[in-house]
Amino acid sequence: MLKFLPFLIIVFSALTFITSCKQKADNEKPKIEHKEKTTKKQSDNSQKTKEKTTVIADYDTTKWKEIKAPDFNLDLRYATKNNFVKEKLYNCGRCFVRPEVYTNLVKANEELKTMGYKFKLYDCYRPKPFQQKLWDIKPDPNYVTDPKKGSMHNRGLALDISIVDENNVELDMGTEFDYFGKEAHHDYTDLPANVLANRHLLRTIMEKYGFNGIRTEWWHYSMRKLNYPISDWVWECN
Repeated sequence: MLKFLPFLIIVFSALTFITSCKQKADNEKPKIEHKEKTTKKQSDNSQKTKEKTTVIADYDTTKWKEIKAPDFNLDLRYATKNNFVKEKLYNCGRCFVRPEVYTNLVKANEELKTMGYKFKLYDCYRPKPFQQKLWDIKPDPNYVTDPKKGSMHNRGLALDISIVDENNVELDMGTEFDYFGKEAHHDYTDLPANVLANRHLLRTIMEKYGFNGIRTEWWHYSMRKLNYPISDWVWECN
């Protein structure tokens, strides 16, 4: 019996090795399949995410930036008949400005949000052809810039702006937007204390971020230090 012992040991070792390999292969097989399935799932999710986040702008993003809701409240009056000319001038309401204006306005808006407010926009970039329409109706340089000269709106550097609270209710500024009277002037102070405080808040935060107002309109602010040409570009309507 002892003379067969080495042979039995060899056979036993071979069987043990074969069994071990089979168990190892069985254990590893589902892991490989699981890894392949996970990788495919991750790839599909990545593709879906890419499809959702890839947005092609319909304007030159090196020249313009678009201000949008809900970060801002948009009440673009010249895209409606609710304005002093009582006519719809723009085919649709979109708010564009130059990149530097956008950057500073966003910063100012973020500060306003810490107080429970945000900006409301009445008008932004105004294509030159529409400036002529306004001038034809109100040829007064105290309120409308002669289109031959061109306004800061025509350069994408001006905003007609106000402030709303967290419920999108506008703060009382004493007059309506585009009110042509002394009550809309910055130096007119015969107003309730809350109105003066609201105008002061608007002026303070706008000036802090590089915007300047004009004497006759509490709502008008622009970045005068920038230099851009007058533009005829008109945005598309989605």
